[in-house]
Amino acid sequence: MHKIAVFASGYGSNLEAICNACDAGEIPARVELVVCDKPSARACSIAKERRIDLFAFDPHSYSEKAEYEALISQKCKDAGIELICLAGYMRIVGPTLLRDFGGKIINIHPSLLPAFKGAHAIEQALEYGVKVFGVSIHYVDESLDGGKIIAQQAIPYEGSDLEEITAMTHAVEHKLYIKTIKNLLCGL
Repeated sequence: MHKIAVFASGYGSNLEAICNACDAGEIPARVELVVCDKPSARACSIAKERRIDLFAFDPHSYSEKAEYEALISQKCKDAGIELICLAGYMRIVGPTLLRDFGGKIINIHPSLLPAFKGAHAIEQALEYGVKVFGVSIHYVDESLDGGKIIAQQAIPYEGSDLEEITAMTHAVEHKLYIKTIKNLLCGL
């Protein structure tokens, strides 16, 4: 059984989907660790309810990113983590984690990269007037949403309702991320 960590900052819908897929045997892994930079986030509650080890921290209580990333890295090493899955983690991964887990950190992003990098990608795409939205999964490197793309899926949509396209995007994310994590772990 593979061991994965999920990093989240908010509601945790992708975390929940990954946990459910692990429980159902769709992903040959167990979520061993959840890392969250917002201790009051729903993602923390999900980890607690499922009795998953949780490292919830306030980044502002550390003097520098390297300090909390060293703690995260050690927790991942101690747990035997093979793959780190960013799922709405709203922090740029720094050199400390990349040094220790480079090539083993993936991220899901709500656009067809390289378009609409960073936060609020769906809103940016709506403002731009795109007719095809999408989801990308990529390896994390030192650039913002710039690592090598692993998988993408287009979502044709010609409306302008943010809630509707966000819901459509989440539905695609949950399926595509599970499939991609499974494929990566089976290739290890």
